[in-house]
Amino acid sequence: MIAEALWDEAVKAIDDADEVALVCHVNPDPDAMGSMLGLACFLAERGTRVVAAWPNDPTEPPRWLEALPGREHLVAPRDLPKQPKLLITLDAAAANRLDGLIHLLDRAPTIICIDHHRTNPGFGTINLIDGEAAATAQLVFQLIERMGGGFGPDTAANLYAGLITDTGRFQFEATSPEVLRIAAALREQPFDHARLAQALYEDNSLAYLRLLGAVLDRAALVEEAGLVWTHLSKADLEGAGVSIQDTDDLIDVIRTARESDVSAVLKEQRDGGWKVSMRSRGATNVAEVAEVFGGGGHRLAAGYSSDGSLDETVKALTERLTAARASRAS
Repeated sequence: MIAEALWDEAVKAIDDADEVALVCHVNPDPDAMGSMLGLACFLAERGTRVVAAWPNDPTEPPRWLEALPGREHLVAPRDLPKQPKLLITLDAAAANRLDGLIHLLDRAPTIICIDHHRTNPGFGTINLIDGEAAATAQLVFQLIERMGGGFGPDTAANLYAGLITDTGRFQFEATSPEVLRIAAALREQPFDHARLAQALYEDNSLAYLRLLGAVLDRAALVEEAGLVWTHLSKADLEGAGVSIQDTDDLIDVIRTARESDVSAVLKEQRDGGWKVSMRSRGATNVAEVAEVFGGGGHRLAAGYSSDGSLDETVKALTERLTAARASRAS
C-alpha cells in the first residue's frame, strides 16, 4: 500500500514539471513499455513535453512494440536530457535494471520510481512501490486517476498491454477484483484490443516455432530440486535467425510441465553470461532464490543474471532449490 502523501507528492512533482523524462528497465517487457508509453501519452495530452527511452544500446525494439501507440515519444538513450529535472522510472525493480541509464539517477533532482516488485529497495526520491499490485501499469492507472483521469485510447491501450501480460491474461494470483475493474475501465476506450492481444501472443515466425521445438527437446527434470529447465544459446539464435527478444514466451511453455515445482529458462547473453528466468507453481518463492544470486522479482516469477558457465549456473540453482525443498520438509 502506498501512502496518500506519496501519491500527492508525485502528482505535485509532475504538475510542476514542464518536461518529463521516462525510462524503463533494460530488455523491456510489455508492462515496462506499456506503463512508460501509457504515461507518456497521458502527459503529452496534457501539454507536458515528454521523452522516453529504454537502456538497450543499440536499441532493438521488440516486434510487439509496433502495436503500441505513443512511439513518437521514444528517443535513443543518448538523446535523453543529460540532467532531467524530473525523471520517472517504470517497472525497474532495482537501480541496476536501468543499465546504461543508471547515471541519470545521480543527475536528476527529482526521481519518481513506479514499480510493483516486492524486492525494490526504493531508489527514487518519491517511491510509488506496491508489491501487491499486479503490474506497474496498475500503479500508473492509479496515478493518472489522482491526476484527474480523462485519458484517451492511446493511454488505455498501453496500460492494457501491461496489465494483460503481467497477469498472464488474468490468470495469475495477483488478478484481483480491482485489476479487473481497471481492465474494464481501460476497455471503455476505443482501441483494438483483439489486434493488441494478437501482437503480444500470436505473432511467432516459423523459425521461432522450430527453435521452440529444439529448446523443448532438451528440457530436463531435476527431481530432487523439483526443477524443469532448458537453455537457449547464442548459437541457437544465430542458427535459427531469431532475435532473443522474440523468445520471451519460452518460459510460459516450460512452466506448464506438471512435474515441476520451479521451471527455468537460461538464455545465453552477448557477453557470455546467462539470464535465468524462473516461474513457480506455488511451493517455492523464486524471488527469494533470485535475490541470493543478485536478482529479484515476484514470489511466483523472478530472474537473475549469472556470469558462470551453463553447468555452473544450473548446479548453483539446483543446489539452492534442493536446499529450499529440504528446509520446507524439515
